[in-house]
Parts: sequence; C-alpha cells; structure tokens
Amino acid sequence: MKDQLFILLQHLLPQHLLSRLVGRLADCRIPWVKNGFIDLFRRRYPIDMSLAQEEDPHAYPSFNAFFTRALKPDARPIDESALAIVSPADGAISQLGKIDYGRIFQAKGRGYSLVSLLGGDSERAAPFIDGQFATIYLSPRDYHRVHMPVAGTLREAIYVPGDLYSVNQATAAGVENLFARNERLVTLFDTEYGPMAMVLVGAMIVAGIETVWSGQIAPASKQPLTLYSRTEPARVQLAKGAEMGRFKLGSTVILLFGRDALQWQETLAAGATVTLGRCIGQGNQPDA
Repeated sequence: MKDQLFILLQHLLPQHLLSRLVGRLADCRIPWVKNGFIDLFRRRYPIDMSLAQEEDPHAYPSFNAFFTRALKPDARPIDESALAIVSPADGAISQLGKIDYGRIFQAKGRGYSLVSLLGGDSERAAPFIDGQFATIYLSPRDYHRVHMPVAGTLREAIYVPGDLYSVNQATAAGVENLFARNERLVTLFDTEYGPMAMVLVGAMIVAGIETVWSGQIAPASKQPLTLYSRTEPARVQLAKGAEMGRFKLGSTVILLFGRDALQWQETLAAGATVTLGRCIGQGNQPDA
C-alpha cells in the first residue's frame, strides 16, 4: 500500500516543474542556502567525504557542485586487465541479463522495448537485439559521475524527452515501461567489442544530465534531439575509466552490448553493489 501511494503521488505531481525548481535551488550559491541544503543532505545520507578531492563540504560553491564532486585519483582504481569491462558508476545492479526478443527486463514480470528505450529508432536498436543489458541504480549517497566501462568512440548522442518518475525499486516494480518513458540521454559508442549504448535516465528532481563533450543537455527539448552524430568534425574518443557524464541528483545508467559481446560476472545479480572501475564482465575477443 505504501508503494502504491508513492507511485500515485508521482502521477499527480507536476514532475518537470518540481524537478526544475529543485534544480534552481541546487544551483544556488548563497552560502547559508547551499550549506543548509548540503548539511540536510549529509544528515540524511552517510557520505564518506574522505574520498573526495575537496573534503570540506562547505567549500563547494553550490549543492550541485557538492553532489557531483570529484573523487581522489586513487579512490576508484580502474581494472585494466585485458577484456575487463568495468562498472561505469557506483551503485547497485537493478537488473542484468539477456535482451530477449527486443525487450529488457525491468522488475516483477515487467519489461520494456529496446526500440523505445533508444528513442524509437529500430535501426539504432538492431545491433543490440539478443544482446546483453545491465541496469545500475545510483542512490543519493553514491558518486554521481559516470565513466566509460570500455574505451569507445562516440557515434551518436540523442536526448529523448519524457516523464520524471523516481527510479527506485518501488517504481521499477509498479510503473510500466519506466526506463523507456522517463527523460533520458542515449549515447552510442563503437568499441573493441562492437557497439555499446549507455543510457543515462533522468528521474524525479534530477536537475540535469551533463556530458564531458557538450555540458548540460537535459532538459533540452520537448522533442527527441540529436546532440551528436558521427558526422561531427571533432571525434569524441574516451578511454576506459574516463568520465563521460554526470547526474545533477541521482538516477540510473543502462548499459547495452550486442550479441556475444561479453559475459557478465557470475557473482552479479539484482541488488548487488558495484563500484566504479570494478570488473563486471569479460568481453569476447572480436574473432572469438
């Protein structure tokens, strides 16, 4: 009953207006406002500031700067082993496994369309049919920068407008097509294991999504918007472990790989905790 009321409330709330208002507050640089917001947040969530490059929470110019804080260089070592595919973020596995008949498992018998997730383009989705997916949920206490699980060259980036439901376990179990209906950034990369998609999903009170090549991109438009294509003169190439984007307040990353591209670690399952740079799968050699 509690979860049903939580979901009903989200149906009724002005999701975008609320999220944008929170975004303005999170960008506020008035010291007593931003420090109060930071202190309230730290009382609610246990955050280890010893891992941050700047350990003093009040030294950040805004709550958003605090929330997207950089870590010390040695805080999250990247597994550089051959064929290792690493976690792109700190968080927890929501679900992972095979993409069956063009559908991705969400929770409790719910699934959603691969084509819808990637913005409604069946050609864009084709390389991932019968491939593999992993959905990683970033809780409010987690590090909120997203990094590359493998080295890649950006092929396309698409902003897809949508709803802004919360993306926790309750909504995953109770909201149909959750990840394919929320606002999201779809990025497609060419990698040594074939095509890879990283989908950064927006959520309730998420104030924006940023990338390292174009800055803040969400909210961007009421219509799907191509933000980058392979025809751009400047190529975006990112090494394994390099930062590719960040969330201003928390959300979810969905990884997609093609058929026979990799095997997920056998120890991973729904609910498993992952950390940036940890090996979560083994890629297959191109000629394997």
